[in-house]
Amino acid sequence: MFSQTTALERIRILNKRVRAIQGGTAAGKTIAIILYLIHLAQSDKQPTITSVVAESLPHLKKGAIRDFLEIMKQHNYYKEDRWNRTDSTYNFETGSSIEFFGVEQPDKVRGPRRDRLFINEANNVPFDTFEQLEVRTREFVYLDWNPTNEFWFYTDVVRKRDDVDHIILTYKDNELLDQATIRSIEQRRERKGWWKVYGEGQLGEVEGKIYRDWQTIDAIPHEARLERYGLDFGYTNDPTAIVAVYYYNGGYIIDEITYQKGLSNKQIADIFKNQPASIVIADSAEPKSIDEIMSYGVNILGAEKGADSVRHNIQLVQAQRVSVTQRSVNIIREYRNFLWKTDRNGKVLNEPELQFKHGMDAIAYSLSSLVKEPADEKFPEFHVVRDEFGRSRIV
Repeated sequence: MFSQTTALERIRILNKRVRAIQGGTAAGKTIAIILYLIHLAQSDKQPTITSVVAESLPHLKKGAIRDFLEIMKQHNYYKEDRWNRTDSTYNFETGSSIEFFGVEQPDKVRGPRRDRLFINEANNVPFDTFEQLEVRTREFVYLDWNPTNEFWFYTDVVRKRDDVDHIILTYKDNELLDQATIRSIEQRRERKGWWKVYGEGQLGEVEGKIYRDWQTIDAIPHEARLERYGLDFGYTNDPTAIVAVYYYNGGYIIDEITYQKGLSNKQIADIFKNQPASIVIADSAEPKSIDEIMSYGVNILGAEKGADSVRHNIQLVQAQRVSVTQRSVNIIREYRNFLWKTDRNGKVLNEPELQFKHGMDAIAYSLSSLVKEPADEKFPEFHVVRDEFGRSRIV
């Protein structure tokens, strides 16, 4: 059951037009804001409209919408006939409503006015979009984000407006956290860059980000060609990650197929059998699982691994032009948080963190079977040719 936390109390007392909540991991920012917006909608004397917005609707479905519905159900507020699944809108008994939409919908961004606005993970939303939404909002605007780097709030909002409340929350403001999560966070205290951002909620640049400059696209172009699937096994503690890899216009497009815990090998096989046919490249550390999935009629192989293959595959992926579909929410989250390990002095090591690597591994397995061109001179054993589409392949 969701209940009172310091985060909720600090958010509730903000009273300026722009209410900015910067914070670290597990601070309870989003849930606290949604709780307060529900309370306001249930208390309205006159009907209001509240918009909850993020970079895409798939992002909202995996985050704020799921939190909203869970809160409503756990508090016994939820009524099925009041939730419009098509429009992602809940209509309260007071006549007030809370709607959810992604900023990739320009008709919504530049559409009708609203009373209240919440931009979730505002650092992933363009400044022009904020301005279009804010000017169409009557009462107030909530923003939240993890301060991984400076963005428009710091340069164009807090320094130039006098109607901004700005607070910082950390995991210590969320009394509902379990001890296992608290221990997990505090074990990273010696990683200076990570701890500054995610532990203390302070503006910083997370050290050791592995991949950069990937693009997010709305959908897979019709002309794109499916080349591979990548599979990283999980079960109890880690998700099974499945991605499709398409080739298009000199680059590769990643599309998330599955990111889920508790999947059996039979369930994994069924997922592939319901997708367009293509070869699957999986983690070769689980040959028994590969053999079982193959027995169900799936064309699957283990990824080739050798000395220093992890670093080599990362270099190989870095060398490609990569796009990700906007519905690939977990892949986008991993991409933004896929980091090199650092030692206690903050020195970046040539070994990736384990926390956000399931989808990244699936991508590496699939691309390493497609692009065998060496990333540096340490891999002279690869012989490469290019086909008529410009793709590199081993021979």
